[in-house]
Amino acid sequence: MGWYDAHVLPRAIDLLLSNPRALDIRRRVTAGLAGDVLEIGFGSGLNLPYLPSTVTSVKAVDPSGTAVRIARSRIDDCPVPVEIIGLDGQLLPLPDASVDAVLSTWTLCTIPDAVAAVREVRRVLRPGGALHFVEHGLAESPGLQRWQHRLDPIQQRIAGGCHLDREITAILADGGLAIRELNRYFGAGMPKPLGALYEGIAVAS
Repeated sequence: MGWYDAHVLPRAIDLLLSNPRALDIRRRVTAGLAGDVLEIGFGSGLNLPYLPSTVTSVKAVDPSGTAVRIARSRIDDCPVPVEIIGLDGQLLPLPDASVDAVLSTWTLCTIPDAVAAVREVRRVLRPGGALHFVEHGLAESPGLQRWQHRLDPIQQRIAGGCHLDREITAILADGGLAIRELNRYFGAGMPKPLGALYEGIAVAS
C-alpha cells in the first residue's frame, strides 16, 4: 500500500461519505441491527453514531490503520464496546455463528474477493442473523454499464481498488446469502457511474 492509499485516501473517503445524504443512508441501513454486530469495512467509524440502542457490541474489520485512527473519537463516544479485530474481510478471525448481524456500507466494491467475504459473513452469522448493506455497483442500464466497464480500471487506480461494475446481487448469491429486502436507486448528487446503489438486507440461503 502506497502513501496515497495509506494516508490520503482514508481521509478523502471520510469526507466524501460523511455528507448529509450519505448519513441519511447510514441511518436507514443501521436500523434494525441488534445484539453483537460485525462491521466489515469499518473505515473511520461513520456508522457508529447511527447504531440503534439494541446493539450491544461492535466488532470491526478494516485494512486501514489511518481510517481507524480517524475513528478514535467516534469509538470513544460510542455507548457500546467497539473492538477492532482484523484487517481482512475475506478471512474473519471469528468462530462460526458468533455474531447476530453484519453491517457493510460501501465495502464490497473494494474487497479483492468479495464472494469470499460474503461466504465469511454467512459463516459467522448466527441462525436468524442478517447482513445489512448499502453498496454501489453495476447499474441496470446497459448504456451506463458500458461506461462503468470503461472507467473501472481508472477507478481502481485512484480509489484503492474500488470497482464500479460489480453486480452486488450476484456477489451476495454466490456467497450464500439470499436477499430479503432490496432497494436499487441512484444516490442523489453522485456521479452516475458511482451512484447506482444497492441497499437492503440479506440472510443465509
